[in-house]
Amino acid sequence: MVSAREEFVYMAKLAEQAERYEEMVEFMEKVSASVDGDELTVEERNLLSVAYKNVIGARRASWRIISSIEQKEESRGNDDHVAAIRDYRGRSRRSSRGSARGY
Repeated sequence: MVSAREEFVYMAKLAEQAERYEEMVEFMEKVSASVDGDELTVEERNLLSVAYKNVIGARRASWRIISSIEQKEESRGNDDHVAAIRDYRGRSRRSSRGSARGY
């Protein structure tokens, strides 16, 4: 019979293959919660690292894209678009901070 910890590791690997890194983080958090005084294995640490790296990397890429578009619109003098972009970026930042609290 497979332990819960092994099942979570398997699901994290599956989420990685599907490129669903937020879910991968959730599974790896369950793994780390189930260690009961044991240390994570090398494989588990690597999976946890990959999960966080990809979640944060995607957020950083989104932030760079939004900032780039904002700069383009500023240089064109499109103040309405700049205001909309800043509003969107603010909502995006609040959303990221809310979900990043567990990270």
